[in-house]
Amino acid sequence: MKHVIALDVGGTGIKAALMGADTTLVHETLRPTDRDQGPDAVVARILDLAAELRDQGEKEFGEPAAAVGVAIPGVVDTDTGTAVYAANLGWRDLPLRDLLSRRLGGTPVALGHDVRTGGLAEGRLGAGRGADRFLFVALGTGIAGAIGIEGRVEEGANGSAGEIGHIAVRRGPDAPECGCGGRGCLETLASAAAVGRAWAAASGDPAADAAACARAVEAGDARARRVWQEAVDALADGLVVGLTLLDPRTLIVGGGLAESGETLFGPLRAAVAERLTFQKLPLIVPAALGATAGCLGAGLLARDLLAARASTPATAATESTEVSA
Repeated sequence: MKHVIALDVGGTGIKAALMGADTTLVHETLRPTDRDQGPDAVVARILDLAAELRDQGEKEFGEPAAAVGVAIPGVVDTDTGTAVYAANLGWRDLPLRDLLSRRLGGTPVALGHDVRTGGLAEGRLGAGRGADRFLFVALGTGIAGAIGIEGRVEEGANGSAGEIGHIAVRRGPDAPECGCGGRGCLETLASAAAVGRAWAAASGDPAADAAACARAVEAGDARARRVWQEAVDALADGLVVGLTLLDPRTLIVGGGLAESGETLFGPLRAAVAERLTFQKLPLIVPAALGATAGCLGAGLLARDLLAARASTPATAATESTEVSA
């Protein structure tokens, strides 16, 4: 299979690379998103970077890229290739797939949700490699997930499968409000942002974050341990709901909070195990691909698009999560 272009668009930066036939990323680069200049500037940055990678690919491989894969945040309609809504980037109903394809002279483009795309890479190339069923959960500013089934990632009927961060794990008027409009959502209690807020309040340091809380836990600080355990308990409550519904063979946990290693995974494995009754305890492992997961997943989206077209020429270009040949 020929090389493809991979783009991972974030709130502050765009990671980009060329993916070779062996799924290795070459010519990796990082550019600012320029979101402070407005949504049109972000689009222009993406289009210019894609064109730059096309030219670089022609130099390195002697031919243009066969396809492009793009991972973006927010609400994504993969069928139409539309960025429906991305608050951090100021997008609404942006036909990004068509804009990119036109800029690149008709090169086919696959668009995907950032967390599901990263989950695709983790499941196929990373910590979930070889697992027929996996659940990937990213613990960052919020919490989101990806449901892996036989080498692909489930999108759901409306493109929102895997939003485990909005499972309500606490009830009542004292449950924290969530940006989604609900109360007691998992991400209000167990995300890296939530842990940072709780530790800042407990420590009296407004600049404290989740990483500082983890260090304090490792140093034996009793206040930090209470904050940490409350987050772990909430996370375990949410994960058990997901495990009960999906019965994954492997649970992959990534994102900033997972960088604390066994400070998180030790108590988390114990908390999940003690909540299970009839359910089978999955293998609970840290994500393996780190910051490259988004680009790797975007490259896989592009490769899958080409594989789908090769097997069924009439297949729509948006069917981008089928298993690669």
